Amino acid sequence: MSFGIDKFISQISVRKALVVKMDFVVDNVKYYYNLLLSSGDARVKDWPLVQSPFPTLFICLSYAYFVKVIGPFLMKNREPLNIRWLMVTYNLFMVALSTWLFCNLGVYGWFGKYDYRCQPVDYSDSPEAMGMARSAWYYYITKFIEFVDTFFFVARKKFSHISTLHVIHHGIMPMSVWWGMKYAPGGHSSFFGFINSFVHIPMYLYYGLSAIGPHMNKYLFWKKYMTSLQMIQFVAIFVHSFQLLFRDCDYPIEFVYWIGSHAILFWFLFWDFFKKTYLTSSKGAREGQGKKANGLVKNGHAPTQFACSPTETLLNCMNGDAAYTNGSVQNGNGVTTNGSVKNVSVNGTTRNRKVTRKDQ
Repeated sequence: MSFGIDKFISQISVRKALVVKMDFVVDNVKYYYNLLLSSGDARVKDWPLVQSPFPTLFICLSYAYFVKVIGPFLMKNREPLNIRWLMVTYNLFMVALSTWLFCNLGVYGWFGKYDYRCQPVDYSDSPEAMGMARSAWYYYITKFIEFVDTFFFVARKKFSHISTLHVIHHGIMPMSVWWGMKYAPGGHSSFFGFINSFVHIPMYLYYGLSAIGPHMNKYLFWKKYMTSLQMIQFVAIFVHSFQLLFRDCDYPIEFVYWIGSHAILFWFLFWDFFKKTYLTSSKGAREGQGKKANGLVKNGHAPTQFACSPTETLLNCMNGDAAYTNGSVQNGNGVTTNGSVKNVSVNGTTRNRKVTRKDQ
């Protein structure tokens, strides 16, 4: 009998201990959440989406769920949408927006007022400090606008372009930038947004021109150099960030590691892309030049996939029509129309060949 009572008392004690631990966890969560809300740059705490990270997190998760699940389901039994001119308009808008951001980040800091060796955050209410903070907020908002890149893939049923890597990258960027916006809207790490906005100018110009149609390809010979420019960008960000490990600077060291680590990761991803797109493919092009296989042109030249950026898919990029798919040509040497390739060039001659397309 006493054994049963002891067991019952023991169970009650365990339950009380669990309740105490849960209360402790809840109290700590509340404490740190309130600390998160009350901390950060007081100038921006009431700006849209800045006070709490959860709205940004919700938007990012919703984006990922839509492009991987809801979007493909809605488009499953529908024809791909013809949104070429919407893509052109969007990309040209991004050119203008990137130019505006680059100029703002430069005027308020990086055109001469900021020190490239060490730049603390100016938390004052001066026009320059507030201008830089506003520019940082607009840069943060562009990370949401860039979700449109993936929505175009969904609308055009280019599901193979919506890789897990692409979605994770797009999905985490707003969350990554949010921390800088919350605690350090300006200063040393704003160099990342400054140089990134500059690179986006030719990048989105390229996307806009390529979206007009295949007849623009002759003006887009500089795609290879875009990837090189992007890799140089990451080296510059890496060097600029990690130099603070070797000199005293009144700037949060956490952001040095955060931004520098992003630069290293993206550099290796782009180097891998560069090798696969330009080095390996060029070798295959030389070996297979002029070969024919069932009316398909294979390895006739390097793929027409083009350079990517931190705000683009790291593998397939924006213009799916300018990429090879299952060995067939889409808007490469010929124009794909209703499942056929017209005016396909093989060994320097022009032939009309019908090619069955597996990917509309």
